[in-house]
Amino acid sequence: MGTITRSFANNITTSGVLLPASLVNNSIANVTAYNAAIATGNMVLISSQTASASASISFTTGINSTYKEYQFYFINCHPANDSVNLVFNGSTDGGSNYNVTKTTTNFRARHDEADTGTDLMYLTGEDLAQSTAYQILASDIGNLNDEACSGYLSLFNPSSTTYVKHFISNFNCYLANNQSINFNVAGYFNTTSAINAVDFKMTTGNFDDGTILMYGIV
Repeated sequence: MGTITRSFANNITTSGVLLPASLVNNSIANVTAYNAAIATGNMVLISSQTASASASISFTTGINSTYKEYQFYFINCHPANDSVNLVFNGSTDGGSNYNVTKTTTNFRARHDEADTGTDLMYLTGEDLAQSTAYQILASDIGNLNDEACSGYLSLFNPSSTTYVKHFISNFNCYLANNQSINFNVAGYFNTTSAINAVDFKMTTGNFDDGTILMYGIV
């Protein structure tokens, strides 16, 4: 028995079943199709919007029962005004109104370039308790040329008419006083109606620049 044959035989059980160690990148590099029972996962880009002096960025189409999860990616969102918040809300009527009741949590981690200021804190003034107000995703964003905010938001099963609609977000911002601030927000839209549109904006002024991508997760 040759070396290759012995090596292969060591990865088979006595009943002829392949052991996990036998399945590596090289062993499946040329596979072109998988059994339907194998979940491979996929992200489908549904739409993309780039801001240019935009009062808000809304997604009013494409959020439906096609996907159980939707992910929004924010790339270098730059506000026109200084020290403003990036906020969002949902709609159950295709974007005519953004006023869905929600309950949320919000905390941040902070660290400056000089390694002199750090903290981890719950932001009691930036969460919501059964409120229809816009939820803060990132706060105190600066408008200097090199300042911006990037991150993502996941919205789960927005078309359900049985359950509330959970969401989770994570953003990182660079502020004028040379700090990296990471914001973590989670909560739920407290409605059994389908969420079919979302709106993002700054609390004051426009989006000066930035791109938001919306993906459906297969």
